[in-house]
Amino acid sequence: MQPVVEVSGLRFRYDDGTAALQGVDFHLFPGETVALFGANGSGKTTFVLHLNGVLTGEGRVVVCGMPVTKENLTEIRRRVGIVFQEADEQLFMPTVLDDVSFGPLNLGIEPAAAVERAKSALGDVGMLHALDKAPYHLSAGEKRRVALAGVLAMNPEILILDEPTTSLDPPGRRDLARLLGRLPQAKIIVTHDAWLARRLAVRSVFFEGGRIMGDGATDELLKRFDWECDAAEAMPARLD
Repeated sequence: MQPVVEVSGLRFRYDDGTAALQGVDFHLFPGETVALFGANGSGKTTFVLHLNGVLTGEGRVVVCGMPVTKENLTEIRRRVGIVFQEADEQLFMPTVLDDVSFGPLNLGIEPAAAVERAKSALGDVGMLHALDKAPYHLSAGEKRRVALAGVLAMNPEILILDEPTTSLDPPGRRDLARLLGRLPQAKIIVTHDAWLARRLAVRSVFFEGGRIMGDGATDELLKRFDWECDAAEAMPARLD
């Protein structure tokens, strides 16, 4: 099986001289979910921003068989959907439907077809009832779902989620975990939440100092790095 993401020898240094990535090798297969762990500043977010060309470093990055280069960026960004930590960064239109249809419209899809895509994505995340609402009237969990719908409306092959359970209460976290578990796309989840990783990711990697220091089964990796998740460990095991 061919990986949908292949990264080898990736290095990146910020303008102030900070070496954020120091030779990262990584792969992701179709349908696979991988959690990325590590302290703040360890390189996780810097790494995933290379997967759709927001950042460009030294090394080899191939997504869906295409090198991440300037000439491939439009297609790569269609195939790689990123849901940011703060949903408000992605929600800026007057209504939920406007927000979710914005991406398809930018692809040049006819307005009627873009609206149908948006409604389908909102149905997938259980937010079709809110299509005429203003995003700022939604709860944190609802905003997260709408932001995800906006990405799903682009029909991506890969989903990247940056700290998706931030600001969510336990019911919201359970609902999000159920939802993500149903989605067929390959996923990379940047998280500190061991509970979420155990539910969704068979495999995890651990970043430290811009390097991947561990890559393997999620439970084994969490024990190896003594990764505590505080209240998350109190979450019930069942999701249904």
